[in-house]
Amino acid sequence: MVYSVKEMFLTVQGEGAHAGRPAVFLRFAGCNLWNGLESGRAEAVCKFCDTQFVGTDGVNGGKFKTAADLAAVVAGLWPDVTERGEPWVVCTGGEPLLQLDADLVAALHEVGLKIAVETNGTLAAPDGIDWICVSPKADAPLVQISGHELKLVYPQVENRPEDFIDLDFKRFSLQPLDDANQMQNATAAFEYCLANPKWILSLQTHKWIGVP
Repeated sequence: MVYSVKEMFLTVQGEGAHAGRPAVFLRFAGCNLWNGLESGRAEAVCKFCDTQFVGTDGVNGGKFKTAADLAAVVAGLWPDVTERGEPWVVCTGGEPLLQLDADLVAALHEVGLKIAVETNGTLAAPDGIDWICVSPKADAPLVQISGHELKLVYPQVENRPEDFIDLDFKRFSLQPLDDANQMQNATAAFEYCLANPKWILSLQTHKWIGVP
């Protein structure tokens, strides 16, 4: 497989269970629920995506002919210091499972990285991923029904938290929808978590401080 990457950069995870953890973000180009163009948003399955994933022109983006080539670049973005912490790569998109395959999982582990994936759950994840976070979108069929974290954007017309609570996930995160009603959505998510404490509030802290 030739891997098409929009961008790669070192940052701090801004949301979900690993908020605050330094990680290399590996953003793949392409998605199966939206073409990424504003002209196509109205017809998209997922209409509220806030990520630019079209093309390979971002920081450290490009096309990589082998899993080993891509893994080497990802590993090189982790700080070369004595206390290296626990190196993580977060595979995201778009939809990363269109490209994240068994060869790349093995190559990333070979260079010492733990692997997280943030997926819409419409495709099955390969074995060996260290942290699987599924974020259901609209009425797209859910194929990946187990993992470490289910992170639901709230509110959604098509998806209610109670529709997912019996699935096989270790953590259930509720994340306010980032739109014109963001504060009302945050209050609603806050109140839902208080009334349903299996859900944990997830806030997009990276947006507060203006970092990728």
